[in-house]
Amino acid sequence: MNTLLNLVKRHKAGEKIGIYSVCSAHSLVIEASLKQALSDNSLVLIEATSNQVDQFGGYTGMKPADFRAFVLNKAAELNFPADKIILGGDHLGPNRWQGLPAEEAMANADVLIAAYVEAGFEKIHLDCSMSCADDPIPLSDEIVATRAARLAAIAEKAAVKAFGKSNLVYVVGTEVPVPGGAAEELEELEVTSPAAAKKTIDCHYQAFTDAGVASCLDRIVGLVVQPGVEFDHTGVIDYDREKAQELSKVVADYDNMVFEAHSTDYQTDAAYKALVEDHFAILKVGPALTFALREALFSLCAIENEMFAPEERSNLRDVIEAEMLVAPAYWEKYYQGTDAQQSFSRCYSFSDRIRYYWPNENIIAAQAQLFRNLEATGIALPLLSQYLPEQFRAVREGQISALPEALVIDKIQQVMRSYAKACI
Repeated sequence: MNTLLNLVKRHKAGEKIGIYSVCSAHSLVIEASLKQALSDNSLVLIEATSNQVDQFGGYTGMKPADFRAFVLNKAAELNFPADKIILGGDHLGPNRWQGLPAEEAMANADVLIAAYVEAGFEKIHLDCSMSCADDPIPLSDEIVATRAARLAAIAEKAAVKAFGKSNLVYVVGTEVPVPGGAAEELEELEVTSPAAAKKTIDCHYQAFTDAGVASCLDRIVGLVVQPGVEFDHTGVIDYDREKAQELSKVVADYDNMVFEAHSTDYQTDAAYKALVEDHFAILKVGPALTFALREALFSLCAIENEMFAPEERSNLRDVIEAEMLVAPAYWEKYYQGTDAQQSFSRCYSFSDRIRYYWPNENIIAAQAQLFRNLEATGIALPLLSQYLPEQFRAVREGQISALPEALVIDKIQQVMRSYAKACI
């Protein structure tokens, strides 16, 4: 049995357990997720999104097989058991090709799905909710479900061809607003209505049956809805379980299905616990992890500035800003306002558009120089206390070393520990 399906069955049997999904392709985030799972003796769910990883390389330059090898190689370095890793594909569908006519976009999505499955990804989020160039806006539930079923049929066929059988599990539906955090300031979100959630399920069940893949209906383990959690550039909308109580009852009618909650970044520990108890048992986290990464690196830059002459510094922050200005495609649609306001957002927005720039060669080189500088001299403990107080405490208690990479990884794990407490 698929390990995620087994976890869902345990949740449905009454155990207050869940799993958080690490949505990142950054090497230090992946390492942090594996180390956290080792410390918790738990499964780890790592997902690539359709814009990070696709058949053409995505913005990371990795195809699905490359991403799988990347994760498994990191696991081998840490002696992490490969059978405790669940690989998932997030928002798989025509997302990357919305500017094309629907049939052309879906043809690309067909290849995308097959590539993920053939590479060994077992958790597949089918998301065909986005309108393409010649589509109405918005799409009907029936069209979305029909397209998702088309992709499921391709996935099933690819799995049988590659592995002799299909152990795939599916997630359907999508959240509002767009993946990765809202582009505008939010005050309140409308929780998905129970009727809308049921219609999404019913449409997908019918479409799967019509497409000849009714056999995998009991492997639809997750439904993406809006439980009322989101973040924008500077604020977070917290989970209000009272508003989601009627919605949370919907999955009671389905033996193997829980909710998958997206954009759960920056919620409180109490909110994560409540979400899992209310059957939002798969918690997606992405920007909060690279936000923590960025916080740690900027803190190390501040330490470097105290310890090194200007001509010796990595100037990582300046390099990031320069590269973001040279190639603004990943942030300019999202960050509005004056030059000063846009500059603030590029550094500090909760949506963390910096995450798209970490593969940049100049940024990689500057980060490497930062690490070399601080490794060569060591970090003065008073500065560590000033800029990374939680990591200072961990160093003093002998839990981690004071090396730059260890400090960054522990900072990322701070976020994961909040999720782990709610899920285990």
